[in-house]
Amino acid sequence: MQKVTLGILAHVDSGKTTLSEGLLYASGALRKLGRVDHGDAFLDTDALERERGITIFSKQAMLFAGDKEFTLLDTPGHVDFSAEMERTLSVLDYAVLVISGSDGVQSHTRTLWRLLTRYEVPTFLFINKMDLAGADKDALLRQLTATLSAECVDFSASQETRDEALALCDEAALEQLLERGKIDDALIAEMVKNRKVFPCFFGSALKLDGVEDFLTALACFTREPVYPKEFGAKVFKISRDAQGARLTWLKVTGGALRVKASLTYRAQNQDYNEKADQLRLYSGVKFRALEEADAGSVVAVTGLSHSYVGLGLGAEAEASAPLLQPVLTYQLILPDGADAHSVLIKLRELEEEDPMLRIVWDERYGQIHVQLMGKIQLEILRRRILDRFSLDVTFGEGSIVYRETIAAPVLGMGHFEPLRHYAEVQLLIEPLPRGAGIQLASNVPTDALDLNWQRLIFTHLLEREHAGVLTGSPLTDVKFTLVAGRAHLKHTEGGDFR
Repeated sequence: MQKVTLGILAHVDSGKTTLSEGLLYASGALRKLGRVDHGDAFLDTDALERERGITIFSKQAMLFAGDKEFTLLDTPGHVDFSAEMERTLSVLDYAVLVISGSDGVQSHTRTLWRLLTRYEVPTFLFINKMDLAGADKDALLRQLTATLSAECVDFSASQETRDEALALCDEAALEQLLERGKIDDALIAEMVKNRKVFPCFFGSALKLDGVEDFLTALACFTREPVYPKEFGAKVFKISRDAQGARLTWLKVTGGALRVKASLTYRAQNQDYNEKADQLRLYSGVKFRALEEADAGSVVAVTGLSHSYVGLGLGAEAEASAPLLQPVLTYQLILPDGADAHSVLIKLRELEEEDPMLRIVWDERYGQIHVQLMGKIQLEILRRRILDRFSLDVTFGEGSIVYRETIAAPVLGMGHFEPLRHYAEVQLLIEPLPRGAGIQLASNVPTDALDLNWQRLIFTHLLEREHAGVLTGSPLTDVKFTLVAGRAHLKHTEGGDFR
C-alpha cells in the first residue's frame, strides 16, 4: 500500500477541519461525524481548541482510500498560528487548500499559496460552503485562475471539458488528447505531482456534498514518492504528551527507523547520540507503538532530548529558516514571588514547541519579553502558562518587532588582555540586501589564527542577537567578515573571544 502524507490548509473559518472530518468519515475511519461548533471534532482534541472552535495545533489522522494509506495533517487556519502550519509543509507529499465558496480567495489564502509555491507542494483545491447563498462557481473559478494560478482546473466538470482545460496546461496532455481523445489518469497524476495542474473540486463539507468524490480523486491522482534506501528523517514539530513526555514528530524520508535505534545529531553546538525509545503512530489522540517506521511514515519519537524543528537526521539536511517571523513583542509580567530565571527555563519548553514564539531575556532591565504573531496567540500563551506551570502571568503594552541594519561598511576591533588572558579580533561589517539575514566569512589565513579559534569567534557571533544603535533592535542583513585576529599560545582560552 502506498504511503502519502496529505496536509489540509485554509484561511480561518473556511471549513478545513470540517473537511478533514468528512474525509475521515467517508473513508470509514470515523463512525460518527464530529462538528467544530459542537466541540466534538475528532482532530480538535485540545481543550483550548474545543473552547474557541479553532485549530491551534497541527493534528494527525490515518485514513485509507483505494491503494493509498493517507497520513492526514490538519493545520491551523488562523494567521496567529501560521508557524504551526508552515513547519508541516516540509513533510507534505500533497496539500489540500480549502477555500470558502462564500468568501473566495482571502488575504491569508494568498500567503498560503506563496508558501505552497516556495515549498513546491503539489496542491488540490476544495472550494467549500457551496451550499451558502452567494457562492458562484463560475465567478470563483475566474478568481482562482486570476489570483492563484491559470492552471487551476475544474475537476467537477465533464471529462471532455476537464481534458480540454488540462491540454492547455501541458504539451504531453495536448498530444494525448489529440491522439486518443482523452487524457488518462496516470498522466494527470504526473501533472499534479509536478505542479502543472491544480485540481479544483466544489462541495459542502458539512453536508458531505462532494466529499466522497474528492476522496476518490485523491486516491486516484496521488502517488507515493520514491524514497532512497539510506535512512533520513525530517523533524517538523516538538510537543509533549499528557504525561509530559517530550515528543519529536518526524517524517521518515529514506530507509527505515527501528525502535531503540541510535540517532546522532548536533544541537546547540553539541553532538548528541540518543535512542528512539518509542515510535508512536498517532491518529487523533490515540496512538499505536511501532517496531519499525518505513519511509513515508510520520511518527512521534520519544527519547530525543535536544531535537528541534527543522532538524535533519541521517541523510536528511537541515531545513531552511521559515518564511514567517514574529511581528509583535510584549513584556511578560510575572506574579509576585516568581523567580524570573526559573520561569525562563520553563518558558523554553513552550518556545521549542512553537517556532513562532520567541522568549527573549533583556539583560539590561532583567525582564522577559515574548515575540509572537498576534493577540489570539498571546491569549493562548497566557492560558498555556497557567495550565502547565500554574503561573498567572500578564503582559505589558505590545509593540512591533523592529530590525536594524547598517547603511555602509564599518570596521570593528576588540582587544582583551587581562592577566593570563589574550584575544584580539577585527571584524568588517557590511550591509546586505533585505532578507539576507546574518552571514559570516573569514579573510584570515589559518597560519595567522588557528581554524578552531576562527570557528569559536563565529559561534560567539551567532549565539546572541546584536543590538543596533538606533532603537536597540536586533541587527540583521549584515555580513561579518573576520579580517584579523590573534591568540596567545599559552594564555588564550575559549571564553576570551566572547
